[in-house]
Amino acid sequence: MDKKNPPIGVGLLGLGSIGSGVAEALLSDSERLLYKSGMQFDLRQILVRDPKKVRAIRVPSELLTENPSRVLSDPAIQVVIELIGGIHPAVEYVQQALCSGKDVITANKDLVAKKGPELFELARKYGRSFRFEAAVCGGMPVIGPIIRDLQANDFKTIHGILNGTTNFIITAIEEKLMGFDQALDLARELGYAETDPSNDISGVDSANKLAIIASLAFRSYIDPSDVYREGIEKLRSRDFVYAKELGYAIKLLATAEAGEDGILVRVHPSLIPDSHLFAKVSGIYNAIQFYGNYSGNIVFHGQGAGRWPTTSAILGELIDVGKSISIDNSPNSLIPGIEKMIPLRTILDLNTSYYIRLTVSDKAGVFGQIAQTLGSLNISIASVIQKDADKEKGTAEVVITTHPSREFQIQKALAVLSDLSVVSKINNVIRIGELSS
Repeated sequence: MDKKNPPIGVGLLGLGSIGSGVAEALLSDSERLLYKSGMQFDLRQILVRDPKKVRAIRVPSELLTENPSRVLSDPAIQVVIELIGGIHPAVEYVQQALCSGKDVITANKDLVAKKGPELFELARKYGRSFRFEAAVCGGMPVIGPIIRDLQANDFKTIHGILNGTTNFIITAIEEKLMGFDQALDLARELGYAETDPSNDISGVDSANKLAIIASLAFRSYIDPSDVYREGIEKLRSRDFVYAKELGYAIKLLATAEAGEDGILVRVHPSLIPDSHLFAKVSGIYNAIQFYGNYSGNIVFHGQGAGRWPTTSAILGELIDVGKSISIDNSPNSLIPGIEKMIPLRTILDLNTSYYIRLTVSDKAGVFGQIAQTLGSLNISIASVIQKDADKEKGTAEVVITTHPSREFQIQKALAVLSDLSVVSKINNVIRIGELSS
C-alpha cells in the first residue's frame, strides 16, 4: 500500500444481519474494494453483546469485544459504523465517536429521525462526517441526491413506498387474494417480516423515513410524531378487488407536501391510479418520487431493505468518507442543514378523493339516505359499486368514491353515517392519492 495512503481503520458497532454483511465485505472482499476505491479498509474492532456466540460468518475472535471503548477510543479507528439500532445507547456511542474526531456512518433510521439535527451540529462542531444513506431505503439512493444532486430545487411534493415488508404483504393480498394474517405469515416465513412486525404494518417505519426525507428536502425539522400515520391492518382482499375494478392499486403511501401555509406529512394506505408506475412497485421493492421546481419529477426505485442492499449503501458511504480522509482528513461536505421551521398542517387540512366501503341494509332508499348525508356536507359522489348482497342478513356491501373533499368534512360524514340505522358497518376508508406522472 502507498505510504501516502495507509489503511483506514474501521470500527463496527453491531454484528446483526446488516453488520454481518458489512463485516463479510470488509474481511472477504477487501481486494475488490481496493480495486474499486484505491483504498484499503482495516476492520479493527466489532462491538457485540456476546463474543462467544456462534455466528453465520467467520470473524477472527480478536476483533470481537463487549467493551464499546475498544471501538470508540481506539486512535487507529477513523470511521465508526453504527448498526446496533434504537436510540440508546446508539446516540451516546455516536456522540462519543464524533467528539473523538471519528467519522460516523449509520443505518439507524430511528436515531436519524429523532436525533438527527443535534448529531448534524455535533459533526460540524468537531469537523467530522455523519452519514446515513443506509438509514432510508437501503440500497436505493435517496439521501445523497436530496442534499447534493437536487439541492438547487425547491421541493413541492414527495411520494414514497418506503417499507418493503408492507409492500410485500400488500402484493400478496392483491395478487394471491390472501387474508392479511396469511400474507403476514408468508412474509415472516420468507424473512421479509420481523417476529414483531408492528413498526412496519402500523406505518411507524415509513413515518420515520418520511420524517428524515422531508426534513432534508424542506430544510425544516420534522419529528416522526408529527407525521400522520395509518397502517395496513384494515386492508382486505375485497378492497383490492374493488380498487382494481375502479382502476386503482393500493399502496402504503408516504407523502409530504409543501404549500404556502405549511407542510403536510402523512403515511397511510392510498388508492393509486393503475397507470402510475407506483402501482407496479411490488414485493419488497421501494420507490420514491420527488417533484422539484427545476428537476420536475424524479423517481428512484429499488430494494429498500435487506442485508446486501443496505451493505451496498454503507460501503458506498465508507468509500466516500475514506476518500476525504485520504486527501486531507477533511469532513465530507454532505452534512445537511436544517435552517428553518416551517409550520406543519394537520390531516384535517387535506383535500383529496376518498374510497369508502360500507355494509348497509339491502333495501330501497338506503343509497338515498347515504347520498343525502354526504351532500349535506358538500361531499360529491364520483362512483358507486354495490355487491355481495347477503340474503340471510339482509345486507349488501357498497363502495363509494368521492370527488375531492376536505378531510374534516369526510370525518363528519363518517360519524353521521355510522349512526344511520341503514349502515351496519363502515368497513374501510382509503384516501385516493393524487400523483403526477
